[in-house]
Amino acid sequence: MAEGARGVPKGGTVAVLHQRSTDPPAAEPRREPHPESSPPPQANRPPATGPLHPPTTHPNHSPPAVPHQSPTPHPHQPPAALPSGHPIAHPAQPPEARAQHPRTARPEQSPKRVLGAALGVLLAGAFLVLGYQVRPAPYGDHLTPGPPAHTARARGGVVEAYDGRGVLRWRYARAGRRPVGVLPTRGETITLWDDGLVTDTDGRSVRWHRALPAATAWLRARGGAGVLRPLGRGILAVVTPARIAAYRTADGDLRWVLPARPGCAFRPERAVRHGAVLLVAQPCAHGAWTAQLVAVDDLGGVAPHRTPLGNDRPRAGRPEHPRTEKALASPR
Repeated sequence: MAEGARGVPKGGTVAVLHQRSTDPPAAEPRREPHPESSPPPQANRPPATGPLHPPTTHPNHSPPAVPHQSPTPHPHQPPAALPSGHPIAHPAQPPEARAQHPRTARPEQSPKRVLGAALGVLLAGAFLVLGYQVRPAPYGDHLTPGPPAHTARARGGVVEAYDGRGVLRWRYARAGRRPVGVLPTRGETITLWDDGLVTDTDGRSVRWHRALPAATAWLRARGGAGVLRPLGRGILAVVTPARIAAYRTADGDLRWVLPARPGCAFRPERAVRHGAVLLVAQPCAHGAWTAQLVAVDDLGGVAPHRTPLGNDRPRAGRPEHPRTEKALASPR
């Protein structure tokens, strides 16, 4: 063989080398692209070391088995495009496809949920109304309403109102309290209770409540004789040993207060009405007899050159207290 090689021309040697390069090595299997994956781009292929002629398969060699390749690309290779029939959709979808996707579609509210929410709201409202009705009445009031009456009286622990024929109109009581004075005024009834509370009732509701300070012990011991005194023009005087307080019967507004002098005390049971003026005894341990009697009316203590208070209810555009300063004469 070595001798034959020496005699062969150079062109024959080249032909033998070309024939050997066309046979692929038996140990290296031949790879074919998988039908589900696309071949990598030309830029990522390694440069060829052999000739540019396509390799041919030897007739005595069978094609090597091609191993299954996963569609997942190599970490050093770009992701391959999936075919149109692949079950995984392309991430770039039109807006219509995304709107019809079951995950992004908003679920419809079932009728059961709507009915349950409405029932919950109705139950909450019913509980609020029931709680408002069963709550304790302020000041322990218990009123059996009825039409207005002309007369009223205390009977045990209840105030009863009657019409001109003696028919019962309404009843009013307070839990654990006893009325000690009743004064009917123009279809309303003012009641003084043993705990120092004054109330005004018109038969339909209790219009107002007013408390007398430091009068509970005295009322329980002496009673309420002469405490409630009407003064005219819708003003009520409540006389206690320490003070005389005047209230507006329309709304219970406090209009004025006259305290007793030091060392003296008012005697409501010895008060006398003289025209529009109420004369109230004010005994003192030391003092002239003229100081032991006071006169009051709806404007307060009777005194010369006093300024009117304006006890009427305030109107629109009218101040509560008018100007009280005296008018001065213009200079000459």
